[in-house]
Amino acid sequence: MKRISVANGILDVSQISLGCMRIAELSAQEADLHINTALEAGIDFFDHADIYADGRAEEVFAGVLNQNPGMRSKLMIQSKCGIRQGYFDFSKEHILQSVEGSLKRLKTDYLDVLLLHRPDTLFEPEEVAEAFDILEQKGMVKHFGVSNQNPLQIELLKKKVKQPLLFNQLQLSIMVTGMIDAGFNVNMTNPASVVHDNGILEYSRLHDMTIQPWSPFQYGFFEGVFLDNDKFPELNRVIDRLAEEKGVANTAIAIAWILRHPATMQPIVGTTNTQRLLDMAKASEITLTRQEWYEIYRAAGNKLP
Repeated sequence: MKRISVANGILDVSQISLGCMRIAELSAQEADLHINTALEAGIDFFDHADIYADGRAEEVFAGVLNQNPGMRSKLMIQSKCGIRQGYFDFSKEHILQSVEGSLKRLKTDYLDVLLLHRPDTLFEPEEVAEAFDILEQKGMVKHFGVSNQNPLQIELLKKKVKQPLLFNQLQLSIMVTGMIDAGFNVNMTNPASVVHDNGILEYSRLHDMTIQPWSPFQYGFFEGVFLDNDKFPELNRVIDRLAEEKGVANTAIAIAWILRHPATMQPIVGTTNTQRLLDMAKASEITLTRQEWYEIYRAAGNKLP
């Protein structure tokens, strides 16, 4: 597994992250095997959120740590906060309570990374800054970032927050390419030219912020997966051909397509199938050519100007 440097060396992380949203569906034995397999494959970055399975995902992960003395120091745990039942909450009180809850469930003294989950339009940068300062000073959180935020929202946070914002989780897959499409269709009036995110892709590269693509196999907003889906015959034909040529699974090609982008992203894979995880990890061994990357992009139905 290749590794990537975050924010010019602040962190060194595995090129692929394992999302733990569904880990609560596994038995203790299955979860132990899954996490250990990830580590053996070189994946040492694990993504959580306080809302995943109402906190049960973090508890199951804690059980794995408890069964493997010394494991905590070999991996990085990221969690997120801010989504509540029916609303978003970036208040100082909620951020602090959320982190305390995650640490209790994970049975660990610190989070390597804390992200603010979906934007809260009522947030006050000063409150977030106070919460981050307390968490950092107490050693409860080492690093910070955001999720699903655009450049101006990030800049507003940075007006008061002192800590570097290292990550931004954003939806990206071969079938969800809005942040890429707009860059091809500059000064045009077709639908693909509409900039929906204030240029977050270019902003991230300019500010050394690592994008963590979520749902890398989905099309639409959780409508389903595009691999082995009859709705996308041309895309699957191209992906399957490349997978056969390179001796990997189609999932590896889908992840390799994201990894090929020079923005140096860290895709989050959420599988709970250990063999599929190993298949996906092989994406790190593949570097698609420019021609292959564009062929996949066009096969997804995208037209170049």
